Amino acid sequence: MQYLPNIIFALALALGLSFFTMNIRKLLRNIKLGKDVNRTDKKPERLKNMLMIALGQSKMVKRPFSGFLHIIVYLGFIIINIEVVEIIIDGLFGTHRIFQGLLGDGLYGFLIGVFEVLAALVFVAVVLFWLRRNVSNIKRFLSKEMKGWPKNDGNYILYIEMVLMTLFLVMNATDVSFQQAGIGNTISQFIAPLFDGFSPEGLHTIERTCWWIHILGILVFLNYLYYSKHLHILLAFPNTYFANLNPKGQFTNLESVTTEVKLMMDPDADPYATPPEGAEDAVPEKFGASDVADLNWVQLLNAYTCTECGRCTSSCPANLTGKELSPRKIMMDTRDRLEEVGRNIDANKGVFVDDGKQLLNDYISPEELWACTSCNACVEECPVNIDPLSIIMDMRRYLVMEESAAPQELNMMMTNIENNGAPWQYNQQDRLNWAKEE
Repeated sequence: MQYLPNIIFALALALGLSFFTMNIRKLLRNIKLGKDVNRTDKKPERLKNMLMIALGQSKMVKRPFSGFLHIIVYLGFIIINIEVVEIIIDGLFGTHRIFQGLLGDGLYGFLIGVFEVLAALVFVAVVLFWLRRNVSNIKRFLSKEMKGWPKNDGNYILYIEMVLMTLFLVMNATDVSFQQAGIGNTISQFIAPLFDGFSPEGLHTIERTCWWIHILGILVFLNYLYYSKHLHILLAFPNTYFANLNPKGQFTNLESVTTEVKLMMDPDADPYATPPEGAEDAVPEKFGASDVADLNWVQLLNAYTCTECGRCTSSCPANLTGKELSPRKIMMDTRDRLEEVGRNIDANKGVFVDDGKQLLNDYISPEELWACTSCNACVEECPVNIDPLSIIMDMRRYLVMEESAAPQELNMMMTNIENNGAPWQYNQQDRLNWAKEE
């Protein structure tokens, strides 16, 4: 029975990692529902973006206070979890602080000391984040899309972080041999006196309880990511690598439409000529996007990467003037619809069965789409290079080219261009009448 804890730990670890792997496969499948787009060019620039933005947090610090707090939590998440390696080894083989013997008291004490300081800083940062989100009445956290689950999700993660940091420090504080050695207990030494009245057996029980809850909590947190906006912890890296590198004012054109326009402008072109081989394949089944499967896979990756921070919406001129548009809601709606499609596929043995719903109208209204000024403020502000504008423009393209559902002013302009060669409702012969003297 002495190996029972190790067996239980191994089973818990295997179960946690298996469930995580299953969810990651489901995530990749959902992203691959999107149309193909080539993002393999300019590899050095893409790698630089990933290192600077995802790893270096360069866009986070544009808002210094929240950016600084995020860096603390981010560093704590990465560095403190190095200790998870030791916990896993100890759990599997029944050892206790195995790295202390391998690294020596000096290096081990330094590492644990850094971990403890970071744990304390993370705890403080998380409390400040909680106050900002729940007490400070910051407008971007009070939007209608942040009610219910999105609000609760943000708080759940903060609570989990608080608990994990507390467990780590209490675990060290009640580890008698660790405290007696006096190495690395930079913060836990001040917590240890709170347990002075406990017997050695009681301290050992508390230490082991904290150890178990800590590692099980990490496994729960790992699997919670798939259901949470905190999936960006993992996806920020590929998202910044595969982000669009074109100038922000440059929109994509449909090759089939471009070809048609060139033919119309070519006086020598024969409109009745047989199309070249393969030309029919260049015409898409649908112009623009009305559902998630019409978007490309990078846009779907964007949706899963969204942190719901609201920086995009707080910088959107349409939103600031009271329009319905919220770029954050565009990304959240896209992710919610994609998850709904994924559940549909799971329920129907790998095949999507038409559910009579789509992203357009059921999630995102035309009013939201036409409120956009296409200024790219949302794209510029996003700390992980998400592009809500590309989704908006693709859905606008569907409204115009598939449903002829553009606003009246835009339809009038396009009619004038078709008939008069200009946006204005004047005959070509009458354009210069304004210049004639009366």
